[in-house]
Amino acid sequence: MSERAKVLVKEKIGDSGVKLLEEHFDVDLGIDWDDEQLAARIGEYDGIVIRSATKMTAELIDRAEKLRVIGRAGVGVDNVDVPAATKRGIVVANAPESNVVTAAEHTMALLLALARNIPRAHMSLTSGKWERSKLSGVELYEKTLGVLGFGRIGQLVAQRARGFGMRVIAFDPFVSAERYRELGVEKAERPEDIYAQADFITVHLPKTPETEGFLGDTAFAAMRNGVRVLNVARGGLIDEAALERALDSGKVAGAALDVFPSEPMTESPLFGREDVVVTPHLGASTAEATDRAGYQSAEQVVAALDGGVVSTAVNIPAIAAEDMEVLGPFLPLATQLGRLAMSLAEGSSVERIEAAFFGRIAEFDTRLLGLAVIVGALQGRTEEQVNLVNAPTMAQQRGIVFEEKAVSEAEDFNELIRVTVVAGDERVAVAGTGIGPHQAPHLVEVQGRRLTIELERHVTVFRYEDLPGMIGRVGTIFGAHGINISSAAVGHTPNGADGAEQRRAAMVVTTDAAVGRDVVEEIVASEGFVDGWSVDLG
Repeated sequence: MSERAKVLVKEKIGDSGVKLLEEHFDVDLGIDWDDEQLAARIGEYDGIVIRSATKMTAELIDRAEKLRVIGRAGVGVDNVDVPAATKRGIVVANAPESNVVTAAEHTMALLLALARNIPRAHMSLTSGKWERSKLSGVELYEKTLGVLGFGRIGQLVAQRARGFGMRVIAFDPFVSAERYRELGVEKAERPEDIYAQADFITVHLPKTPETEGFLGDTAFAAMRNGVRVLNVARGGLIDEAALERALDSGKVAGAALDVFPSEPMTESPLFGREDVVVTPHLGASTAEATDRAGYQSAEQVVAALDGGVVSTAVNIPAIAAEDMEVLGPFLPLATQLGRLAMSLAEGSSVERIEAAFFGRIAEFDTRLLGLAVIVGALQGRTEEQVNLVNAPTMAQQRGIVFEEKAVSEAEDFNELIRVTVVAGDERVAVAGTGIGPHQAPHLVEVQGRRLTIELERHVTVFRYEDLPGMIGRVGTIFGAHGINISSAAVGHTPNGADGAEQRRAAMVVTTDAAVGRDVVEEIVASEGFVDGWSVDLG
């Protein structure tokens, strides 16, 4: 029985996340560890779960000799040296969906508070005043909300705003027109289109050098008089000095801010203004979001250490959930085909790996399948453990070129993956598909010879002269060695073959135990057999 992996939970996460980890691994809680303790013990762990306080520096990562995954219970990974982790083949995964509902709801809370003067009304009443006429607000109904940044949170805000009867217009060049139509939201071609129409503007952009100070003097000048603006995304997206000037001039009627350029922030010229509502970065601060972040990061750690799909890794391609529903079942097949093709080419200097995706899967983002092919091809052939993170680098270091292509049409199958390994003058190609409700991996082609056989852990391939009785001879020798055959399939002459290849067939046999090299050599030595390979696809 293999030793259980060890995971360190360095910061407090929800009990549900800790419980999930304990079901799979030996878990230590290091919540009260200082930096020295962490540095001294990090080398013991296969995985670590952190929040925002722990700094996973390059130096600390270098000490983590066994580490395979860093789980960030939250969205941002600013406290993780992602390039250093990637270089070491360590998966870095966050929990990007953990706080989207919470952030959208907080945006709506601030939107309503701003429209109806709720903070001012509360302070007025609790100080002994009754100022109904002074604190009259505005309705959201039939007002226009402009959304800058139409990602997951922006879309959730739009859905909720439409529930209040608002017209919503959004700007984001990286969202399809179809998605706007689905949500009943108007697509702005430029931010200026929003400035010219919106009564309220909410910012949900990522924080980048290009978006720093996105709303500044020029943007405010282009807005409608009396606009109200909100920022529940990232500090610094709004130029606060420019906002103050716009408020002073009356151009902007009010602002609601949950985030600031530097935090914690307790003093600002904007604080204390009657036309500004502020909260101390509460966008993600609900019990549900905290628990969700811990559980989601724990799920990613389990996937990384148990060979599953790490769907939120930041240093491998992030695949949309709807894409993963289609592509996920084909990941094992891609890995197995990579391993099988490389095994059949063994003995030569491998120069190139080619992966081709046909049919329905070609319509999706196949990058993860391509990585799985490389992982399968290099597994057991490198000094370091290969995974989806370091696979391209390890291939590049070995001078192996990787190419992939996608073709929407596939002959005979709805989906097909073909992997070709080029070694010198030789090209070794295998192809497979998924069959049945669970897309069980099946091999359907070896070197151009068609056959169909379900892939199991132990696979043996023979090339031989296409003569009667060859399967029986393999069965006899396997039986003599106590090896039980699970299934067998034969592929005959490929189309267009000539010469010796025209008379040769391929046989694929799966067994319930490994087939030793000596058994393969015994069969190949017999009359009519050309060569053979035994491959462990486990």
